[in-house]
Amino acid sequence: MRLPLPLSGLTVLCFAVVALPLATPSAVAAQPDKPSHVIASVTVFASGLENPRGLKFGPDGYLYVAEGGTGGLNPVVGCTDVPGAGPYLGSETGGRISRIDALGNRTTVTDTLPSSQTAPIPTPLISGVADIAFIKGTMYALLAGAGCSHGVRNTPNGIVRVHPDGSWKLIADLSAYQQANPVKNPNPFDFEPDGTWWGMVAVRGDLYAVEPNHGEMAKITTGGKISRVIDISASQGHIVPTAIAHHGVFYVSNLGTFDPDQLNTQSIFQITPSGQFHVVATGLSKVLGLAFDARGRIYALETSYSTTETGPVPFTGRLIRISRNGQQKVVIDTGSSLFFPTGMTFGRDGALYVSNMGFGPPFGEILRIEMPDADD
Repeated sequence: MRLPLPLSGLTVLCFAVVALPLATPSAVAAQPDKPSHVIASVTVFASGLENPRGLKFGPDGYLYVAEGGTGGLNPVVGCTDVPGAGPYLGSETGGRISRIDALGNRTTVTDTLPSSQTAPIPTPLISGVADIAFIKGTMYALLAGAGCSHGVRNTPNGIVRVHPDGSWKLIADLSAYQQANPVKNPNPFDFEPDGTWWGMVAVRGDLYAVEPNHGEMAKITTGGKISRVIDISASQGHIVPTAIAHHGVFYVSNLGTFDPDQLNTQSIFQITPSGQFHVVATGLSKVLGLAFDARGRIYALETSYSTTETGPVPFTGRLIRISRNGQQKVVIDTGSSLFFPTGMTFGRDGALYVSNMGFGPPFGEILRIEMPDADD
């Protein structure tokens, strides 16, 4: 089946990998036990977001949020369409990055990046800016809703450098890279020619990004050189890798399909810079975000834990904590305020900040999640 998410052409969502030899689960963890109550405090930190995705705190202390934006009106003409998701409607503008201050006030950094949307069956799904990262005080943004197959002719999917005045410059063309360097096992039934990039982190002066539809992880230098770290499809098939985190080494997560029998079947992988990887946790569902706390524990953000014939169910997102010994704990269970959450990051205050309502409704928000300390 097709993913009811703006990762057009994905039928499964990939594995999340987090790494640090002393802070990594020593064995594959079991399926988490459901708690009798929610143990976290959840408040709305900011609102007024447009399909929020990846988010990071900048060196100035402000929270920056990548947003899918408003979608587009331009149809795909003379371009390769995407099976099952097209025809896309695209726009050269509408993709947005927001800055949020300590009081939750939002301002626009730029809204001149590309944005696109799938065919409206049953509703259009919007993608644009997927994630952001900072290197030496400079912001870099990952584009996922651009390229000809998404109805955006003049801007490919790629990495852009964002200047303080909101202007930007493309430094790496990821659309051209993927078309020139195909993975071993692409899925022809939902293949995205321009890719649908999802997560990005900055490590030692370089950028590392994950692409779910083709199934790979790439390294991008600030000079625009692109190289493949690992072709995940080669050994795992079309598992749809999404979130990425770094904790000594890399960690990548996967979404899986939305078939009812696919709950508790997704995993977290550890990936080395040389492309070696292994499973560090499993028994997860539909992971779209990964983060480490100060104690080296992994947090996995599940966008949905319940599905129907038409796809995932709203308000069934969950937050799972994985301790250093591999034990899993449900921090926030279904029926909470997690409505298709799409990304998260830790703040300096120790709280988690989560992009919520990242798909569907036109009123995205950022949640602040404060958790009591625990021994696990």
